[in-house]
Amino acid sequence: MSELKVDQSFVRDLYIDKSDAEIAATIIAMANNFNLEVVAEWVEEESQLRFLSRNGCLVFQGYYFHRPMPAEELAELLLGNLVIL
Repeated sequence: MSELKVDQSFVRDLYIDKSDAEIAATIIAMANNFNLEVVAEWVEEESQLRFLSRNGCLVFQGYYFHRPMPAEELAELLLGNLVIL
């Protein structure tokens, strides 16, 4: 499946700039119409996650979920009993 990313420049300012919110929603709708997976970058806040989810985005990247880490730490995190939602 192909994917389309919602650039961080739109996600970052969803609640500051109404046009960014409209552009993000339009990108998500367009991708869904073409059966593309939508990935939102730079998700840092629950409000961003809610907005994107409500508009049909199901895949996210960003500090809301976890900060970047070395591969060894990621392996420990994934092999441990921790669950990240």
